[in-house]
Amino acid sequence: MIGIIDYGVGNIKAFSNIYKNLNLDFSIVKTKEELKNVNKIILPGVGSFDHAMQSLNKSGMRELLDELVLEKKIPVLGICVGLQMLANSSEEGSLSGLGWIDATVKKIKISEELRNKFPLPHMGWNTMLDIKENRLFKGIDNHSSFYFLHSYFIECLDENNVIGYSDYIQKFACAINKENIFGIQQHPEKSHNNGITILKNFGEM
Repeated sequence: MIGIIDYGVGNIKAFSNIYKNLNLDFSIVKTKEELKNVNKIILPGVGSFDHAMQSLNKSGMRELLDELVLEKKIPVLGICVGLQMLANSSEEGSLSGLGWIDATVKKIKISEELRNKFPLPHMGWNTMLDIKENRLFKGIDNHSSFYFLHSYFIECLDENNVIGYSDYIQKFACAINKENIFGIQQHPEKSHNNGITILKNFGEM
């Protein structure tokens, strides 16, 4: 059972519709009790880092999430801000992240002369580069397009945890994997067939 974490931050309906169309079992998880019934976790997120972390911490699910992911090793997929929350900290805020992967979240840097050509946030379609062979990317080719909306990116201490990059002003990690922990910066729920493929691959792990 795939558990889509609903802590008030994320496009829950879009993920639900995709998994419904894929005929994969899922549930929308709002409480600790509901979380006990899942064996895979989708952690979506939109907005600011601190607001997302505050909302998750207040949900009552944080302690059990740590147990399921770090001790029981069930697969988790963080998406957009959900990816950034996997890190230790973010330049966007002052709160600690989940710390499930040794990384920090940094702002995309841009000079004044390039600001008009490359506005922030990075919004719209972009390609993935240097995709590593990974079960999350079965059926996804290098240079496949995805929809992005962000101004920050994750920087892993161990680059072996990075399984895909994109490029906007600078090359940045947009997909990570460490054991059972996965994360992508792009929005699969807005990325048509490529996004659906990633969600299907995760759901079938």
